[in-house]
Amino acid sequence: MTSTIRIQAHLIGDVIEVQALIKHPMDSGFAKDGDGKLIPAHYIETLSFSHDGKVVFSADWGPMVARQPYVKFSFKGGKAGDTVTAQWTDNKHTVDSTKTQIKAD
Repeated sequence: MTSTIRIQAHLIGDVIEVQALIKHPMDSGFAKDGDGKLIPAHYIETLSFSHDGKVVFSADWGPMVARQPYVKFSFKGGKAGDTVTAQWTDNKHTVDSTKTQIKAD
């Protein structure tokens, strides 16, 4: 199965800049479909990024985060070739993860 997470990590000076785009509906449970019925809630609850087993970014999300969320952050302590792992869990207990190697710019 292909991951729903597209991630890039670049070494810029001594900082690692991470960007991720997540394909997820992020349905709040308040919107209605074409027939006027509520669309059930389906959203990411937890998101984390780790480098060498250490969490470098985490977020607890809810139903008000936009569809197809984009995340950008930076951290220090990595080097080109290291691995950054992203993982999310949603309110339906689905889990997805992927990893990328840090590239030097």
